Amino acid sequence: MVTNLEQLAQRADYSLRNTLKCDPHATQDGRDHQPRQVFSGHYVPVKPTPLDQPRYLAHSKDFFHELGFADDLAQAPDFIRFFSGDLSNLPEPLLDSGWACGYALSIYGTEYTQQCPFGTGNGYGDGRAISILEAVIQGQRWEMQLKGAGQTPYCRGADGRAVLRSSVREFLAQEHMHALGVPTSRSLCLYVSATEKVKRPWYSQGSRSLDPDQLVWEPVAITTRVAPSFIRVGQLELFARRARSNAHPHAPEELELLVLHLIEREYSQEIDPQLTTEQKVLQLARLFMERLTSLVANWIRVGYCQGNFNSDNCAAGGFTLDYGPFGFCEVFDPYYQPWTGGGRHFCFFNQPAAAERNFRSLCSALSPLLAEQPELLHELNALQAQFTPTMQQEMQKMWAAKLGLNTFDYELYDELLELMTDTPLDYTLFFRELSKLPDDISALKPRFYTDRQPETQIKARDQRWSKWLEQWRKQVVTSNPERSLEAISEQMQNTNPKYTLREGLLASAYQQASQGDTHLLYELQDVMTQPYAEQSAAIEENYYRLKPLEHFGVGGLSHYSCSS
Repeated sequence: MVTNLEQLAQRADYSLRNTLKCDPHATQDGRDHQPRQVFSGHYVPVKPTPLDQPRYLAHSKDFFHELGFADDLAQAPDFIRFFSGDLSNLPEPLLDSGWACGYALSIYGTEYTQQCPFGTGNGYGDGRAISILEAVIQGQRWEMQLKGAGQTPYCRGADGRAVLRSSVREFLAQEHMHALGVPTSRSLCLYVSATEKVKRPWYSQGSRSLDPDQLVWEPVAITTRVAPSFIRVGQLELFARRARSNAHPHAPEELELLVLHLIEREYSQEIDPQLTTEQKVLQLARLFMERLTSLVANWIRVGYCQGNFNSDNCAAGGFTLDYGPFGFCEVFDPYYQPWTGGGRHFCFFNQPAAAERNFRSLCSALSPLLAEQPELLHELNALQAQFTPTMQQEMQKMWAAKLGLNTFDYELYDELLELMTDTPLDYTLFFRELSKLPDDISALKPRFYTDRQPETQIKARDQRWSKWLEQWRKQVVTSNPERSLEAISEQMQNTNPKYTLREGLLASAYQQASQGDTHLLYELQDVMTQPYAEQSAAIEENYYRLKPLEHFGVGGLSHYSCSS
């Protein structure tokens, strides 16, 4: 049991800083807070900017338990100081600076450089995220990163802070996704400044504008996110671009070092250390494809939309990372996109295609390491052609599970998708009710939203629903000859969550927390870490319900253009 910061310090093991190369132009003391180009090296040492008068807001009790942390550790003064950015007077061997990393930008598979302030691409990276610890805890290596910890050389002129609003969203979403069974970074703790505020664009109450219509002062917060590593596909791309262009003499070596470090951090249990580097690279691509296709199928299973699935937001370890403009689908729409700047290329049902672009970006980044092995390079290129059928296989497996079928039925799925598109229904509530194996549409209609179509059209559609339900129930029985209906229903309820993290709930939680009321934040934390469970009648009444009609089209509740 870890009961104090001294005990946590004894588990520190900074593999990234011990293995990879530091930016040769970095400052000695980590006071490196102005935007600048970073030409080489894997990381820049940076001192976080501590929160002024940090105040405890929340911690993940579940994750603390998994790590073997005492529950009251989150409110210990030295723990609060450390995880709110104050790295002074620490027990050894903790370091007095953190680190930030650079990466390249690719949007839907297209490389960009000119959008960097310097026009070179050397200014992209962790602009406000600073890792402060790597530790081996109960046999698992974890990296702990402060989001909103102040400026780094990659900040591109921004203030490096995160506001309470976005910090609450990320803190709750990561643990909710973990409870849903979706690979994700984790939430450790959340602290807010009692005094410090920053001005951000946001929506006035009830605004239906696509873009924020006012500037508001918001409390500054830091949330600590945790993962085996924070290496991104965009990070690999950056070093591959440098290697291809011979940006500096050590560019090919830096790419190889980063890839081998990624394998050690994320794939050491699956990739044989005795293989050659080239063989490891090929195996890495295969394993990443398996993880990425499974991940995206799980996103669609639970109604999650990443919103901005650029390669720099794609974890090379194959898990969900960077909860910026994300959202959970309420009214079903295959083109659902919570972020007004995201476009259809990152919408709900296009996430498999976006993932395929990111996979191609990864393969492109790995290809310089296979330049002298044409046979393996050919295999890597051939692997890219396997992504789409592999993704389709994962999607079919997922849809079969959501529908309680042993095997995927295309005709049944195709008709369901047409009906879902024609019917304003709630994605989560509909599939949860379907998990009870209803034989009549009356059980599903309370999960439909108000429909303005003529009554004759609604009746015709209801008849289609009734016909589909009859065919579906027959197929459920036929495809599961040795299972009882009770067992099938239980499996479906373990696939289709009952509770989802709706934006209206999140908004109420962070608004109340900004006023010092954490009741809803803690209640949401409890409810959303048990998303498949049948909870109390009071919880069901408050959380198992349609999106309120007054929230439709409202900025900050139905859409948003920023997430800071």
